[in-house]
Amino acid sequence: MQLHSFDWVIITLYLIGMIVLSVFLSRGQKNKEDYYLGGNDTGAWPIAISTMATQCSTNSILGAPAFVAFTVGGGLLWLQYELAVPFAMIFLMIFLLPIYRKLGIISVYAYLEKRFDKNTRLCLSVLFQFIRAFATGVTVYGISSVIAYCTGISFSMAVILLAVITIIYDSIGGMKAVIYSDVIQMVVLYLSILMSIYYLIDLSGGWSEVFATVEPSRLKAIDYANLGFDGNSNGFWPMLLGGFFLYVSYYGCDQSQVQRELSTKCVDDTNMSLFLNGILRFPLVLTYCFMGVCLAAYVAKHPDFINLLPIENGSPNFNLSVPIFVIKYFPIGAVGLVMVGLFSAAMSSLDSTINSLSATTLQDVFKSFLGKEFSVKQEFFMSKILTIFWGTLCTIFAFFVGDISSSILVSINKIGSLANGPILGVFLLGIFTRRTQGRDAILGLALGFLANLSFWFFLPQVSWPWWNLIGCVACVLVGIISASIIGSKNSKDLSGLVYASTGKEAIKFKVNWKPYYIALCIYGAAMIGFLSYI
Repeated sequence: MQLHSFDWVIITLYLIGMIVLSVFLSRGQKNKEDYYLGGNDTGAWPIAISTMATQCSTNSILGAPAFVAFTVGGGLLWLQYELAVPFAMIFLMIFLLPIYRKLGIISVYAYLEKRFDKNTRLCLSVLFQFIRAFATGVTVYGISSVIAYCTGISFSMAVILLAVITIIYDSIGGMKAVIYSDVIQMVVLYLSILMSIYYLIDLSGGWSEVFATVEPSRLKAIDYANLGFDGNSNGFWPMLLGGFFLYVSYYGCDQSQVQRELSTKCVDDTNMSLFLNGILRFPLVLTYCFMGVCLAAYVAKHPDFINLLPIENGSPNFNLSVPIFVIKYFPIGAVGLVMVGLFSAAMSSLDSTINSLSATTLQDVFKSFLGKEFSVKQEFFMSKILTIFWGTLCTIFAFFVGDISSSILVSINKIGSLANGPILGVFLLGIFTRRTQGRDAILGLALGFLANLSFWFFLPQVSWPWWNLIGCVACVLVGIISASIIGSKNSKDLSGLVYASTGKEAIKFKVNWKPYYIALCIYGAAMIGFLSYI
């Protein structure tokens, strides 16, 4: 498949524009705070949109419509993944992010050193770096394979093009380049989705034909009967309860997410970015899931379209249905815009990862654990070098994961859920208990992980969303029991580190957030009601 030269002009101008933007945003950078936190002068809206852009990966944009349109047992049930988001935002706004902001940290794992010890900080940071770097290599492989197929360039060229441009603008512009490039990428991506929906509806015969043609089972959006104990993860309760622990861990304990939330002007802007994410994320996901509904209607009327899809392992690769539809029907120029959308989704996932990996390596490994001292200029230089290092390493990984990528991509949510709950448990032990120490937290982390691993191997009928809850509860219980048995007194000053000791006088909010918490609760309930209705 080959793109028209004008489409390549659009793609090239976009990639050059990202580099020019990073150079512009790098003006005035003087230290690591400017580089990693954007000088703490970014508003809530850019942070919220940037966060959504990172999570709206190419795998989601292509995988969700394919799930809705083609997967056996699929359909709008994908939307249940979003039900826990508003409730998770409330928890983060009350218990986690205000404490992080008060401490003035760059790495979220610095909290663990202040609350426990250096070993706990290093353990969680290295775990994050290992999981995130490997997963990013797998993601780059998958995305580059799609880009290579859709554009006609080689896989190696797709990897290099994607990675080099991202590394350049990320290493030059730092967190500001990450945030504002993500905002642009989100706009481009959303326009691409809307354009695709327009053409799909038009070629299917209009709105009424879309809903008349699609199988009614694919329009079912909620499944109360499925408890997730039969291996099926597409149920209401595992998605709501397990999803709550998943999102609290992801937004509140993952450096790639928290670093952006720490880049705002003040704690109120941090909370506002979380509030906006809790409100705006569902309409975004609903839009690209509706694209899947339109795609199902189009294929029902044009079944020969399936023959255009490449065959992998004996079956059509439905994840390529959207880009192949675009190349087949979109006019010249519009195809280039949609391809830019694919690049955007890929780059928005990669840029925040390598920036956060750089931050944790500098802050947690070099400065905290190894005790290295750097001047302001040296820290600034090291920040850029480490960004280039991690970007290069993730790129190299992409060339060596081909043989396992198919199974890893299918299991990526399972792999994340093995660790999400136990990692969250460590932070909850720090924030809500006083007696637990580093050894208790690490023991809880290890046994929580092993508990989830045992479910994977010995109780596979328990669906993976539950692991987020199980691992967290196991970690917290083991940590508390360990502290009670060993019983040594915690000599640390826990002021400002434990939630009970923060108090209203310790965290100065300018906004009364209670109405916002209520609004998120109502919004979450409305989401459930809407999905039940349709």
